[in-house]
Amino acid sequence: MFRPRIIPVLLLKNNSLVKSQKFKNYCYIGDPINAVKIFNDFNADELVFMDITATNEKRTIPLELVKKIGEEANMPFAVGGGINSINVIKDILHAGAEKVVINSYATVNPQFVKEASEVYGSSTITICIDVKKNYFGKYKCYVASNKQYTKYLPIDFAKLMEEKGAGEIIIQSVDNDGTMTGYNVELIKSIAENVTIPVVALGGAGCINDLQNIYRNTYVTGLAAGSMFVFKGKNKGVLINYPEKNEINLFNKSI
Repeated sequence: MFRPRIIPVLLLKNNSLVKSQKFKNYCYIGDPINAVKIFNDFNADELVFMDITATNEKRTIPLELVKKIGEEANMPFAVGGGINSINVIKDILHAGAEKVVINSYATVNPQFVKEASEVYGSSTITICIDVKKNYFGKYKCYVASNKQYTKYLPIDFAKLMEEKGAGEIIIQSVDNDGTMTGYNVELIKSIAENVTIPVVALGGAGCINDLQNIYRNTYVTGLAAGSMFVFKGKNKGVLINYPEKNEINLFNKSI
């Protein structure tokens, strides 16, 4: 039986959890280590932590925080934020993370992805591709920390990252981020149909039906979300949560 991984994506700012909407209007959620403890109790498949200010501040995600997460987490976890050297990857993996997530630097130096995958293996290297429509309604890769579009079209960049040795791609719709109105199926499907490495959907999930919809209509192997796992109810009260076992079982299927 096969089912997709269900992955909470947690944003870090000044070592605290925050959540955004369309990469703006960040609000405080709580303590990351406390969230890890709760997700342990829920038996979450995997966690992703992204330090959203690391690149702009010309630093990487704090290693001490990665170590604390590693000491507490019962599940695999990946971290991203300012990753731009082989030594940084080494330090993060030694601190306890299973994977690193590379975002902005992959657009600046795609060859770095090849170097990293050759040193640490493709399964260790995840690329997060942020995608946003430009003024002409065309999807473009977007570097959120610098608030600018890149020269890449999403499908072309996804193919390039696969060619360079990335083991997995996270596709995030900036326009859907934090809206809890559902994934951008069109975007994610277009990527998943054009690469052979695992693709994780991110951006817009608000309920279990959104996860089921993207899984039924695309070839993704991971279902990631932020708001869905930290908010509850119409008023978006802060409450760490995760799908019930009976809901997760709906995704099981034979392969």
